Parts: sequence; C-alpha cells; structure tokens
Amino acid sequence: MKINCSRVLGSVIVATFLATLSTLPAQGQSQSENLFEKDITSKARLKYLLFLPADYGKTDKQWPLILFLHGSGESGDDLSKVKAHGPAKIVETNKDFQFIVVSPQSSGRGWNPDVLNALLDDIVAKYKADKDRIYLTGLSMGGYGTWALGAAHPERFAALVPICGGGNTADAPKLKDIPIWVFHGGKDNTVPLEQSERMVKAIKAAGGNVEFTVYPEAGHDSWTETYNNPKLYTWLLEQKRKSH
Repeated sequence: MKINCSRVLGSVIVATFLATLSTLPAQGQSQSENLFEKDITSKARLKYLLFLPADYGKTDKQWPLILFLHGSGESGDDLSKVKAHGPAKIVETNKDFQFIVVSPQSSGRGWNPDVLNALLDDIVAKYKADKDRIYLTGLSMGGYGTWALGAAHPERFAALVPICGGGNTADAPKLKDIPIWVFHGGKDNTVPLEQSERMVKAIKAAGGNVEFTVYPEAGHDSWTETYNNPKLYTWLLEQKRKSH
C-alpha cells in the first residue's frame, strides 16, 4: 500500500497546532491575576533648615516640633529661599520661638511623603522632640504636601495646618482624627478656594475635627496673616497626638 507522505505530514502539523492551541487561554478568557513582590531600597536626599529654641538643651524638656513645607517658588537647591515665608522666616528674627522648626526644601515640584516621614524619623532620633506634639503645616504646594503627608502618616501628627492647598477627598477618613485648621484666600487665583472647601466638606462628612478660615479679600498669599497670628501657635500647643 502506498503512503501519501504529504497527507501524513499535513495531519501531523494540524495535530501539533491543535495541541499547542489547547494550552493557550481560550478566546475571550479574562486576564489572569498575578503578583510581583520584591523588597527594594532607594536613597533619599533632602536639604533642610533646622531651628532649635534658645533654651534648647538646658533641660531635659521635650520640645514641640513644626514641620514646615514651602511653596513652589522656594523649590530648588538654594536653601536660603526657604526662609522667605512661614516659620522658617519667623525664626530668623524670633530666637525665642518655642518650637523646633524643620523646614525641608523640595528640589522640584511636589513633596514625597515617604521621604518626609524618613526625615522626621531622623529628627526625632537626634533631637529632643516631643513625639506627641509634632505639627505639620505648609503653603500652596506645601499645603498640598500637608494634606498628602497627613493622610499617608496620620498616626504621626498632633495637628495639621494646610494653607491655600488641596488634597484628595478620599483621604478624609484617614484624617478625621487629627485636629486640622485650614486657611485660604477668598480671591485666590492660583489655587482656587474650592480646593480647600472640598477637603473641609469631606473631613466634616467623615466626622472629623476641622476649622476653616477664609480671608475674603486675600489672594494667594493667605499665609502671611496666618503665620503672623499668635493664636495659631497657641492653638497648636493645645493639640496633642492621640494614643495609637
């Protein structure tokens, strides 16, 4: 009997193709779920200004600490620019300021919560900072950073003071247990007042503790009046971190 080699070879090819096809996902099959997990490390680098009160070190007193986040205009590599506003400016002339003040500088746009949290770890380990009285504040870009860092590490802070910034309303449940005082200018054309209004509304809806001050005639600079108000620092000192 003669064997048709072409026919046999064709049958083998078809059978091999069908066998291969059976091992592939069926047409229309959903994507499979997978997990990649690996420990990685990265190097953090952050320049900062550090202010210690005049009486620091004379006793074993643990001092309240303010972490101040500047706005976009002070970003870069010239650390002296950070002294333009806020607590970093105040302590240049007020050596009796009763807080440790840490004022980092962002090299570009925005703030990295993980890097800032690592900086706080380092500061607390080196200096006599009261872990239950660490306060976070910032203006404009630093206002956004205040909302973001507060939500990333709510267990760390005794109070937040975001000024003319905005955040993610979905973070409200994470922030509801922290006393927050929000400030904004009513005529702010850089960061709309709505950015703060949305966050305040979300915090209140989550059952949070939030105060909101709007300066009706102020533009983007709502920070000068805020940081020059002694009532702000009296309020801060009344706040202590809740036990966790």
